[in-house]
Amino acid sequence: MSRKPRVTVILFPGSNCDHDAVHAAETVMGADVLLVRHDSLDLGDPELVILPGGFSYGDYLRSGAMARFSPVMESVAAFATDGGAVLGICNGFQILCEAGLLPGAMLRNAGLRFLCKDVYLKVESRRTPFTIGIHRGEVLRVPIAHGDGNWTASPETLASLQANDQIVFRYVNARGERTPDSNPNGSLDDVAGICNLNGNVVGLMPHPERCAEAILGNVDGARLFKSFESSLLGMGTAA
Repeated sequence: MSRKPRVTVILFPGSNCDHDAVHAAETVMGADVLLVRHDSLDLGDPELVILPGGFSYGDYLRSGAMARFSPVMESVAAFATDGGAVLGICNGFQILCEAGLLPGAMLRNAGLRFLCKDVYLKVESRRTPFTIGIHRGEVLRVPIAHGDGNWTASPETLASLQANDQIVFRYVNARGERTPDSNPNGSLDDVAGICNLNGNVVGLMPHPERCAEAILGNVDGARLFKSFESSLLGMGTAA
């Protein structure tokens, strides 16, 4: 593309994937990236804001419960309300739920154990800038690393998400089948990632930035960043 995407990555106390997100945005999209602290109100002039993974504020109270009150979240909420693209990865997804920018809440993993391994995701929706360049039904292999990824919601909220095509990723096995064993954390309806009603705010528990380069042994995560880059140019080409 003729210009570089502008990306802002938020740095919370306890984030530990912020520089991974910066590296992925710079390497995969060639983006100009700004790292913004939790206590700032100035996001710069981004086209994408990333809330990275980690353990913001030590995950005290609940994961993401304290980070949602950071001053920067006022600016993130305003950016999202204006239609700006926001991607929450793992702890970032938890923060978006706590902030009310995405529906539902996170529980401890079924089995109460921290999980760190590769899982398989089926792309269920293309109505987001991060999936518009990927075919619906494609299966991606992406790592998880979390203790509180058991997404839940009321029956009414789940029905609304299903009706409005807001479930973006579901856990499946390598063949793309939903089975009890393919869901690593007990998440409701096998949900691994969702979006808001407008599709510009997306949260997912797996870490695409950890599988975005060949040197990492897997480039499936790069598909999300490439999709966003294409969406900036109106080049969402998947059917």
